[in-house]
Formats: sequence, structure tokens, C-alpha cells
Amino acid sequence: MISVGIFNGYFPHSLEESIKRIKDLGFTSVQLDLSFKGMDLSTEALTKEKCHLIRDSFRDANLPIVAVSGYTNLVHPNLVKREQNINDLKTLLKFARDLGTPYVVSETGTFNEESDWVYDAKNGTDEAYQTICGVITDLVKFAYDHGSVFLIENYVNNIIGTVDQVLRLFADVRYSSLGLLMDPTNYFSDNNIDDVDGELNRIFSALGEKIKIAHAKDCKRAEDLSEKHAAIDADESHTFRGAGSVELPAPGLGILNYNLYLKRLSALHPNIPLIIEHLDEPDIPRAKKFIDDQLKAVGC
Repeated sequence: MISVGIFNGYFPHSLEESIKRIKDLGFTSVQLDLSFKGMDLSTEALTKEKCHLIRDSFRDANLPIVAVSGYTNLVHPNLVKREQNINDLKTLLKFARDLGTPYVVSETGTFNEESDWVYDAKNGTDEAYQTICGVITDLVKFAYDHGSVFLIENYVNNIIGTVDQVLRLFADVRYSSLGLLMDPTNYFSDNNIDDVDGELNRIFSALGEKIKIAHAKDCKRAEDLSEKHAAIDADESHTFRGAGSVELPAPGLGILNYNLYLKRLSALHPNIPLIIEHLDEPDIPRAKKFIDDQLKAVGC
């Protein structure tokens, strides 16, 4: 059966309190954000001892850490910032096994100078593709040497956003240390938001076997085209709620066909962790019940 997890970053508390709240809500896995109150978990301060404390605390609670969040802009237009972002991600890849999982996740990034979530015309150029292909090749080689696996999470406003772009990347970067984080809502734009089922089937037919971890949020047409963020105590990757013509709310608050999504996902990966996101702490019980009910309806 598919297990239901959540990012601990939606619980802005200490390590102990976050674990207690996640456990009390009935979750059975976690995607790890290194963001606990009272702990310096910046990459320059990260140590094996801190990693083992976090890993063992989640293990004691029987909450497996299934992936580590490393979200960053891998092609930041400021080259100094780009190098820092890449080095920070490498630090997480180095410590991944000490945190209890081989998987570290990031999106690919954008050349937009003002936001990590907004499209830039350069993103669609071959120069941009060759740049991100080189960065990811370097990252997966580093990951391989440290026994970890880099998972890309595509997003339509980034360089790697569409099914075809993901396929091209995996064709060009042939390493066992590269995998895919599946979030179907990240593929939707103004061009395909009115054909949810068709795009879902295309995603799984093309990419299904590359999936390692899955996410659960939702999508719908946006009422305005601005970049949207929730007013919550969390990293920017967790406050983000969409940009442009597609809004990305919590699961059950949009038009994603969860019955089809979970049927296609469970057929290929019957025991995969499904990680809930894009919500605030008070909404978590509703979102979890929604996902649990959808899983029971599909029988997975």
C-alpha cells in the first residue's frame, strides 16, 4: 500500500515537537526539511552528529525519512549565488545517508533574476538546457561517489518543466544516481490545464518507471497571474502556491483527478511514499483525510 507522509517544514517547531505532531496526525513517512526551531542546520554547520540525531529521532518514532529537501535555483543568474546553491546541495548529497535516505530533491531553476518560480525567456533556449544538463551531470556524479541519488522535481516555469524536457534530460544524463520526484501538478500550464486526464496519462506513460517518491498537492486555473505565496512560517519552497495561469493549492482544493493519478502511480509503484504539501498546519488533518479517502477508493 502507498504510505502517506508530509514535509516536516509545515510544522514550525522543535525537532521533538515536530515529530510528535506528525506522529499524532497518523503520518507514516517524512520528507525532511532541515528547519527545526532551536537547531542550526545551515549547510556550513551540518555535521554527522546532527544528522544522526535527526535520523535516529525519526526512527525512534517509526517515521522513516524518505527524502531530503534541497530545493534551490541551480542556474541562478548571479554566478556566485549559483555556485553557493550547488555547493549547498552537494553538502546534502554528502550527508544524505547520515540522514537515513539516499534521496535529495531539488527543482532545476530559472534564469529569472527576481524569482526562483517565474519563467524567463532564456529558460527555453538550448544554452539554458546545456547549462542545467552540465550542472546535473556534475551533481549526479557527486551523488554516485557518496552513495546518494539526486531526484529532480520538474516545474513548468523552470528549465526542466515538460514531459519532453524531462525525457531529454534522462536521455542525456545516464546515471543510476539520477531519479524523478513525481508531482503531476508541476506539469500544468495554460496550454494543458484543461486536459488534466490526458496530461496525467502522458506523464505516467513516458516517465512512470523513473519515479522514486511522489507528492500530493493540487492545481487549478489561477484568478490572477501573480506569483502566489501563503503567509506561513516556512521556507519559500513551502510558501509558494503557484505563478502565472496555474495555482497550486493543497490536495483536494483543485481539479487534479486523484483517482486517475493514484491508479497510475500505484500500478507502477504500489508501496511508494506520497508526501502531502502546499498547505498550512491547521489544514493538515483535512488534507490527510482527503488523501486517505482517495487511496481507499482506489484500493492502494
